[in-house]
Amino acid sequence: MSNPAVRVVELSSPFTRFAGRLLVGLGYEVVLVEPEEGDPARRELNGDAFVHWHAGKRSVTPASPEELRRLVKGADVLLDGTPDGAPEAVAGLDHLVHVRVTPFGTVGPRSHWQGTDLVVAALGGMLAQVGDPDGPPLRLPENQAEQLAGVHAAIAALLGLRARRTGPGQLADVSAQACAAAALEAGTLAYLHEDRVPGRPGRVHPLVPHGLFRAADGYLGGGLGGSPRMWDALLVWLREEGAEADLAEPRWQDPVERKKYQEHVFEVVQDFAGRWPKAEFAELAQSRKLPWASVDLPHEMPGNPQLAARDFFLRAGGRTDLGFPFAFPDGHRIKELDVPELGADQRLLQEHRPTPRVPAASAEPARPALHGVRVLDLTWVLAGPYCTKVLADHGADVIKVESLGRPDPTRFAPFMHLSRGPHTDPNTNGYFNEVNRNKRSLALDTRTEDGIAVLRGLIASCDVLVENFSATVMTKLGLGYDTLREINPRLVYVSMSGMGHSGPRSGWVSYADTVSASSGLTGLTGWGPDDVVGVIYGHGDIVAGLQAALATTAALEHREQTGRGQHIDLSQLEAIASHMGTSLLNPVEPAGNTDPRWSPQGVYRCLGADRWLAVSVRDDTEWARLCTVIGHPDLATDERTRTSADRAHHTDLVDDALATWARTLPADAAAELLQERGIPAGAVQDGRDLVEQDPQLRARGFYVRAEHPVAGAFLHEGPPIRLTRTPGGVRTAAPVLGADTDDVLRDVAGLPPERIRELREREVLR
Repeated sequence: MSNPAVRVVELSSPFTRFAGRLLVGLGYEVVLVEPEEGDPARRELNGDAFVHWHAGKRSVTPASPEELRRLVKGADVLLDGTPDGAPEAVAGLDHLVHVRVTPFGTVGPRSHWQGTDLVVAALGGMLAQVGDPDGPPLRLPENQAEQLAGVHAAIAALLGLRARRTGPGQLADVSAQACAAAALEAGTLAYLHEDRVPGRPGRVHPLVPHGLFRAADGYLGGGLGGSPRMWDALLVWLREEGAEADLAEPRWQDPVERKKYQEHVFEVVQDFAGRWPKAEFAELAQSRKLPWASVDLPHEMPGNPQLAARDFFLRAGGRTDLGFPFAFPDGHRIKELDVPELGADQRLLQEHRPTPRVPAASAEPARPALHGVRVLDLTWVLAGPYCTKVLADHGADVIKVESLGRPDPTRFAPFMHLSRGPHTDPNTNGYFNEVNRNKRSLALDTRTEDGIAVLRGLIASCDVLVENFSATVMTKLGLGYDTLREINPRLVYVSMSGMGHSGPRSGWVSYADTVSASSGLTGLTGWGPDDVVGVIYGHGDIVAGLQAALATTAALEHREQTGRGQHIDLSQLEAIASHMGTSLLNPVEPAGNTDPRWSPQGVYRCLGADRWLAVSVRDDTEWARLCTVIGHPDLATDERTRTSADRAHHTDLVDDALATWARTLPADAAAELLQERGIPAGAVQDGRDLVEQDPQLRARGFYVRAEHPVAGAFLHEGPPIRLTRTPGGVRTAAPVLGADTDDVLRDVAGLPPERIRELREREVLR
C-alpha cells in the first residue's frame, strides 16, 4: 500500500475509470459509486469492461444524496466524471481534491458538448494524424483519448494531494480534448513553427525514417534508426544476404540523401524484410542492435518473454489481464485483484470517517504543486523530456543535462528540426523547445571523469533523477541504483528504458513505433486484419512520459510518508501495454472507427478537401434524434435500424444515409447541428484548426505565447490539467544550450568559480 489512509471516491465515466484503475495500482483505496442497476461497465462487453476497469475497487450504491455526501466528506480525492460536478456532494468541502474529468473541460463555449473517445480524438487532433493520406482519418484502438484523460486525472489527483500539504484542497479541471491536443508529437508543432499542416502519413513516420513493413507472416515496425551506426549495421546485413540493391553506393551514406529518396530505400528494405517471419526478423535485427519489432496482437502479448519475465500480467476475477504501467512501490507487483460485487462495501456509507484536516489558505500567492522539487533531467528525444515537461509545468526545478558530446536529436538532428529558418541552429528547433520549456540547461560532457564527478554532486542535491537511456548506460557510468542510493537515499530515480532494466529483452533497441508494435497498439490500428495502418507518430513515447510523470509524483508522495526514495524501473513497453484496455480479456481485430458499445460510429466526409465529421450514437434515443436531423425520421422506426444491434447488421444503409447528409455540409456546421440535439459529434481537426479555429481551446487559453531568446516568440501547448489554487503553466521558454551552466554549478553543485573555469578549459562544459 502506498497510502492506505488516503481514500479516493470515483463517480465513474469512460474518462475517469482509467484514473481509478491507476490509483488502485498505486495502492490507494478507490471506492466506486454505482447506481442501483450497477455501473454501465457491468453490461459492457459481457462484463469484461467492468473486470478490467474496476477490479480492485470497492463498490457502494448510495440510496440518497445524503449518503453520497457523507462518503465524499470523509474522502481525500473525488474522481468526478459527472456532467454537473456533483455540487450537492462537494459543497463546502475545502479539504477535497476534486478532479473533474470531462470531454471538453468545465468552462468554455463547448463545455456542455457530448463527447466519446472518437469525438474527443477528432476534436483533439489525434484522428488527423492516423490513416492513409487519401483515405479517411483513423482512430487509435482501445479508447486512447479516454485513457490520456485518465492518466492526466491520476496525475492531477496526486498533484492535489501534494499541494494539500500547504493549503486546502482544490478543483482540478481535466479536459480530455486538451489531453489529446497536448499529445500529438509534431502534429501541431509543424504548424506553429513552419506554417505547415502535415497530411496523414499512412505507414511512414513524418520525421524519423521508420514505418510499418510487411513480413512473411504479418507486420514489422522499424526502420533505419537514428544514427550512422544503425545505417551501417543494416547495410552490412543487407549485403550479407545479397539484398542491398544499390544501397551500397556512396551516395546513401548521406542521411539527407536517404531522407530525400526514402521511398526507394524503404522499397529495398521491404523486399528484404518480406522474406522473413516477423518474430525471426525482429530477433535477428535486435541481435545487430537495430530497432525492429514484430507487430503483435494483444492475445500474443502473454507469450512475450519480456513481459512474462517481469511479471507484467495480473489476475482479475480469476482471469489473466493487463497489469499496471510500472511496479510500485519499491518494485512491488500486484498479482491479483478481486472484482467487487454490486454494493459489496455498503458499510462504508455508514462509516464515520473524520474529515481530513488541511492547512488554511495562505494570504501569499499559491505556488505550483511541485514547487521546491528539484529534478535532474538526463533524458532526451521525446518520452523522457515529456515526463520532465509535465513536472516542470507544475513547478519543479528541472535541470536538463545535455552536451555537444551526446547531442539530443530533437535539438541537433536536421530531420527532426522544426523552424522557419535554417535547420542548423540547435536553439531554434520547435520540437525541442516545446518539450523542454520551463527547464534549465546544463552543458556537461558526461563521457569524462570530471563530468561524472559533477553529476554525482548534483545527484546529492536533487529530489528526482529521470533518464531514458538504454538499460545498461547508468551502470556503465558508475551510477547504478545502488550507487545513487548511497549518494542520496531520498532520491526518486525513474528510469525509462524501452524494455526495462531486467528481462531477456532489456537490451533491445526501442523507438516509439517498435514499442507500439510489441504492445498490440499497432496491430489493432487499421481497417481489418489484412489492412493494418499502425501508429506512426510518437503516441507510445507520450504515454510513457505521462506514466513516468505519474510514477514520479507517486514516489514523491511515498517519500513523504517513509522518508525513502526508490527506483521506478519503468518499461515503455509496459506503459503502453497498460493502455490496451480490455483487449486481452476481450480479444478483437482491427475494426476501423467502429465501437462495440454502440452503432453507428464513424467518420464521414464533409464539404471541402479532406474535411471529415466524427459521429457516435450511443443509444436508440440519440439515433432517433439523428434521424430527424439528417432528414430520415423513418430510419428511427425501420426494423433494420431501430436498435443498435440492428444498425450494426445494416451498416451500409446507416452509413450511406449519414454520409449523404454530411457530404454537403461544413464539418463544424454538421457537428453543431448534431450537438444541439445532444449527439456526440465533432470535426476532425488538424494542427491549424486547433490553433486558429477551435473556440474551446481558445477560451481555455490552451496555447500560450512565450519569448525564446533565439527563436523569438511562439505559441506553446499548455498543460491540460488546470488546478484552481496551485496552477501550472508555461512560465519560460526552453533554454538555449548551456544557458544555466554556471548558475547550476554554483548554486546547486556548490562549485567555486575557479573550478567552473577549470572545467570549461577542459571542455567538460560544452
